[in-house]
Amino acid sequence: MTERTKKIKPSLDSHLKFKICVSGAAETGHCESDALEKAKELGKEIVRHNAVLVTGATTGFPFWSAVGAKEAGGFSIGLSPAFSEREHIEKYRLPVDYFDIIIYTGFGYAGRNLLLTRSSDAVIVGCGRIGTLNEFTIAFEDEKPIGVLTGTGGTADQIKEIVEKSNRGPGNVVYHSDPKILIEKVLEMVREEKIIDI
Repeated sequence: MTERTKKIKPSLDSHLKFKICVSGAAETGHCESDALEKAKELGKEIVRHNAVLVTGATTGFPFWSAVGAKEAGGFSIGLSPAFSEREHIEKYRLPVDYFDIIIYTGFGYAGRNLLLTRSSDAVIVGCGRIGTLNEFTIAFEDEKPIGVLTGTGGTADQIKEIVEKSNRGPGNVVYHSDPKILIEKVLEMVREEKIIDI
């Protein structure tokens, strides 16, 4: 190991934690019947692994991951497309419950998605639609560690085929239907990428 690639040990009072983004559909009528329960379990597993949940401060799949994170006593950050709390609630009709912090980006959905994935150490994709696919492709292009929770429906169950047909290689993507196993696989990839050994 060279001096440049050597892991840095944080001080004893360090409070560094991994930030794990959960991406998924705000409208979940097309999702599998247990998708929201799996989202909730995903949030709990993130907390059990001493990480922080990051979502798009929205409804549906990401919201239920925030519920799970809070039920497990964890910390939840939401990045909103809105520029203020008023716009978040009145224009976008998004929730404020189950978030410790909401960051009002003011960049709409497209800009929010970019900030959301780039501010996270990894992205977990569950049952989704086109916005979820957008977050996936940003993370894929940025070579972020990505976990796909298969068996939840929507784009989550189509991503493997999309990646294979895109002729860009497999990326840093792992797939599993069990939230616990998926989080463990993703965190293993995150640890390999990090300079500071948490």
